[in-house]
Amino acid sequence: MKKDKQKDKLKDKDKEKEKDKQNTENIILELDKRIDELQHSTTGDDLSAQIKELEEQRISLLKELYSNLAPYEIVKVARHPLRPPVSDYIKMMVDDFIELHGDRNYGDDRAITTGFGSIGGKKALIIGQHKGKTTKERIDCNFGMPNPEGYRKALQKMKLAEKFHLPIITLIDTPGANPDIGAEERGQAHAIAINIAEMSKLRTPVICIVIGEGGSGGALGIGVGDKFSILKYAYCSVISPEGCAAILWKSKDNAEDAANALKLTAQELFKLKIVDEVIPEPIGAAHSNPKKMADILRETIVRYIDELQAVPLDKLIEKRYKKYRKFGSFLGGEEAAIK
Repeated sequence: MKKDKQKDKLKDKDKEKEKDKQNTENIILELDKRIDELQHSTTGDDLSAQIKELEEQRISLLKELYSNLAPYEIVKVARHPLRPPVSDYIKMMVDDFIELHGDRNYGDDRAITTGFGSIGGKKALIIGQHKGKTTKERIDCNFGMPNPEGYRKALQKMKLAEKFHLPIITLIDTPGANPDIGAEERGQAHAIAINIAEMSKLRTPVICIVIGEGGSGGALGIGVGDKFSILKYAYCSVISPEGCAAILWKSKDNAEDAANALKLTAQELFKLKIVDEVIPEPIGAAHSNPKKMADILRETIVRYIDELQAVPLDKLIEKRYKKYRKFGSFLGGEEAAIK
């Protein structure tokens, strides 16, 4: 009985917190609307002081809202419908982008975008998982869940970049690889495994950045590189919180508990030395100011390219190999026997 009462109290507290956050979000939306009205006012009056005051209120509320997010709340931010997809980043930070299509075997997977372009004057191959923006585009892109032909397409373009000694940039944003029967029949697991093996030995700098969701093998299929970083409000995990909850608790209602246990936030991954860097986002996350986020991302990528191109190729590949060999832990010898 006591346990039930404690659970009920916790649920009530969670509901109160959710209401408070919802109220804060509503106030921010009202402020956005009011600021927009004042900025487009035709009265001729000087409204700059009033606009500044409202903007300061908005920033203060955004800081409060995003200052102490729980892991599952961060997952929701990573999935925000207005969060910039890879197509937006390409438009905002890549010059002279030329998209390349198809895997020369089955077809073109729209869930993975590949192409050459320049970032901050640095020529590179850009590969990104694309969820789409409109409903039709999301369906065409399978909501960012790539098929095996997408991973084969990505690897073919990586080999091309290697041939011309161009750095490879991968922008990861997927809930996971497509798990349907057709994808499995066409060799989904094999395609991802081949990509992991081949990316580990590519003789060119490889930079991987999680910009939204980093789901399981779907992320790993383009996620092996010399740099593996993550945006502040993105997440990366071996399984989605809902999938984990369905397995362990037989209900997706425990997704919040699963998110806490999975250690999937950028900060947790940095502590575990899985990611090299947590890339900051603008106040209110990437969707509040996509242009600023693109600028931050561009500067980070240029810095990474300069750093990696200064390392001899043989040493670069050796460091990459050692980096991934260090992941995880295991028991051996007497320690394992005692356990």
